[in-house]
Amino acid sequence: MKLNLILISEIVLAFVAIMFVHELGHFIFAKKAGILVREFSLGLGPKLFTIKKGETYYSLRILPFGAYVKMAGEDPEINDFNPGQKVGVKTNSKGEVTDIYIDTTMEKEIKVDQIDLERELYIKGIDEKENIVTYPISSEAFLHHDGKKTQIAPWDRQFGSKSIIDRFMTIIAGPLFNILFTLIVIFSIAMMVGVPTDQIMITNIVEDSPAELAGLQEGDIILGVNDIIFDSSEDIVKMIQKSPGVEINLLIERDGKQLVKQITPKADENGIGKIGVGLSPVQKKATIIEAASSAVKQTTGLAVVTIESFRMLFTGNVGIDDIAGPVGIIEVTSAYAKKGLLTLMNWTAVLSLYIGIFNLIPIPALDGSRLLFLSIEALRGKPIDPQKESMVHLIGFAFLMLIMILVTINDVSKLFS
Repeated sequence: MKLNLILISEIVLAFVAIMFVHELGHFIFAKKAGILVREFSLGLGPKLFTIKKGETYYSLRILPFGAYVKMAGEDPEINDFNPGQKVGVKTNSKGEVTDIYIDTTMEKEIKVDQIDLERELYIKGIDEKENIVTYPISSEAFLHHDGKKTQIAPWDRQFGSKSIIDRFMTIIAGPLFNILFTLIVIFSIAMMVGVPTDQIMITNIVEDSPAELAGLQEGDIILGVNDIIFDSSEDIVKMIQKSPGVEINLLIERDGKQLVKQITPKADENGIGKIGVGLSPVQKKATIIEAASSAVKQTTGLAVVTIESFRMLFTGNVGIDDIAGPVGIIEVTSAYAKKGLLTLMNWTAVLSLYIGIFNLIPIPALDGSRLLFLSIEALRGKPIDPQKESMVHLIGFAFLMLIMILVTINDVSKLFS
């Protein structure tokens, strides 16, 4: 039971880390651009707890598989008041309105005639003495409605008011932080366990295989073939594969000593020579530069594979049976978690990169589509109608949810089959 709880905790932590990093990218660049960030939430669903620091609420919600940053202007702001509507107001020593109460009677009340919470920041109306009054509104004033307290968002604090560059960076920062997270995790692994060298080591031996008959052992390092020392492990493997049925001399290193073993590779069904061993690169302790170089190289390779997998998906070369949804991803993550912390870290890095690149695809409701709309705005010189853009994102979100449901059903059916 204790082991299961640890395993579950590791899985949840892996997903939370990926989601946190993604939203942290949006959050940092939104703050940098001067956008009012109303909430930074880890998880979805009902709140477990929330604290407020500055003008932002930081929340932890019950479902760990998700996160979001709520920026002013993404949803319609409360700016419409009916003529003659009564509101309560509080003012500060400067005479500025700091609080507006929509559904609560206050000592100071106004029948609203005009109000602007975005640009000119004022409220004009008739007070309780039937006098026409006008008050300036503080740029940090609060609206009180239905028991909720919401800070107003003047136009210059809303997402839509910012330059295309600021909005572009705020959106793309999420996926980029996922990619950066992958680099950092792989770099950390390299510093912990070292980086691969060109030498290869035998990690396991198949029973009754040519390797076992030749006396090879786990931990042996293969240095060369037929008196030739190769600089690349790939060349050694190719030499073995090209020698089915032909005796070769393997130069190995065991306990610091060099030995020569005669072995005859066995041809598989495709005529390729096999000796029946599992191979893994020999690791060496890494310097910071070597670890960084290895991280960049591995992340680049993973990115190429990920992009190619998406290309195959959208060209119809991959079917829905080959796609893993939430259930499938959790199952895979669980399998990796059982193999140890380093394996889970490696998988978390891969998953973070996958999510980062996936979010850059211009599918409605994803970051990529918002970047596409911003690019179109830059070319047109004016923004696309927000209602039309919202409709596109809504349709895209519905489509993604449908795909997610189908994939989840497929995942569950695989579990029971």
